[in-house]
Amino acid sequence: MSSCAAPRVGLVALYGLALLLTGGCSTTGVDRSASHSSGPRPLGSLRRALTFHASFDGSTDADFAAGDPWLYQAPDLDHRLDARPGLPDDGSVSLEVAGGRHGGALYFVKRTTPVAFYRGAGNLAWRASTWSGTVSFWLRVDPRALPMGFCDPVNITPRSWDDGAFFVEFERRTNDAPFRLGAYPDRKIWNPQGRVWAEMSASEKPILAVDQPPFTADRWIHVVFTWENFNTGRNNGTTHLSIDGIEVGSITARTQTFTWDPAETRILLGVGFEGWLDDLAVFSRALTQTEIRRIRDLPHGIRSLYSP
Repeated sequence: MSSCAAPRVGLVALYGLALLLTGGCSTTGVDRSASHSSGPRPLGSLRRALTFHASFDGSTDADFAAGDPWLYQAPDLDHRLDARPGLPDDGSVSLEVAGGRHGGALYFVKRTTPVAFYRGAGNLAWRASTWSGTVSFWLRVDPRALPMGFCDPVNITPRSWDDGAFFVEFERRTNDAPFRLGAYPDRKIWNPQGRVWAEMSASEKPILAVDQPPFTADRWIHVVFTWENFNTGRNNGTTHLSIDGIEVGSITARTQTFTWDPAETRILLGVGFEGWLDDLAVFSRALTQTEIRRIRDLPHGIRSLYSP
């Protein structure tokens, strides 16, 4: 589809936007234990919480978006404001019509300088106080075949990776490639003295590492991270990472202050990454483990929440 084609959003997306503007989507924290004990929520609750979905089935435009639905390209990370619609021109990222978890998918062919992203305003439902949310997507990748160093399948920030940012990353090393979730609040919050990152202990960094993650080149893996009690000004922010419906760890008891400018926030895809990504979705609250497993098992992916 041409980058200038009409975005693939209709009444469902407009309905989602109306819910956001009227406060219909809850963005407060979720009591995970209470949610588990009270039984599963209906799919309607998931549908109302959905703010963004890109299926990559025939188009890079989001299927459902409370903000801008278009995918953009920029020359590099430092020039994200110099962007235009469409995939990078160098052929480093392709839209595949088949081979995805559900239909088509994005295939990141090679590590490259140009970046692809969606705009965050509206699509992330950021709140200046008591903010929570969820990001869900599928990956198919062989970590041992990645380029050496760091690569981020998903990175969300208006600034940089260590200053008001979420990211998931692989670090390809000589013999392994751990998978990590980062939830870095404003740099002045987590690193007020401006210390060198490499010299800080692991406990000082708002990051979670998974050694020997289960990713392979021939199997799609579901990845979800959630956040609760962000922008409260208190030491109660938590972030949880789930892989294939199982919570593998969390980042807890931190002051998670994200002073974003939504207009400058970007949902960056495939930074330095080589592999497949599919069915990217954002929700305006932290999903429970039961709900995470439900969206993993939806017969047609996230589209099942809003399309017959």
